[in-house]
Amino acid sequence: MSLPLLDRRFFLAGAGAAGAVLAQGGLLSPARASDLAPTQTMRGGSNNYRPGAPLVERLGTGFLVSGTVRRAGDGAPLEGVRVQIWAATVLGGERDPRNHGSVLTGPDGTFRLETEQIVPNFGQPHAHLAYDDGAYRTVFLRPVMGSASDTSVSADFVLAPA
Repeated sequence: MSLPLLDRRFFLAGAGAAGAVLAQGGLLSPARASDLAPTQTMRGGSNNYRPGAPLVERLGTGFLVSGTVRRAGDGAPLEGVRVQIWAATVLGGERDPRNHGSVLTGPDGTFRLETEQIVPNFGQPHAHLAYDDGAYRTVFLRPVMGSASDTSVSADFVLAPA
């Protein structure tokens, strides 16, 4: 009696079958969203913040600020959440009212705002984003761009109840 030749195809087929069995048993299930920790405020994120910045459709063209807002714990997207965005742009500094505005999240928790090109401020090109409407804990973010020539920046919020 001879044994079958164990080649690479045999090994891959066996490994695939074992993986399927483990996945069926839940041993390879993804991490649970119930463990999603809230976003921590970033140092310098609240600089030049203006409470109640108006809702705007855009603050210029050529640069996109985007992200998502989810609830801590279960990770559910949060609709209708107000996010304030401001930055130093080609129009002027962070204090310039033309560079401050708020947007609301959509049904999937996403937001986006087009602005003028963000320029370095204190040596770093960066944006500021804030959530502060009261239903959840206030969070200030200050994402730094990799380069002054970047045309977008993204920041995500995971909010904890107030």
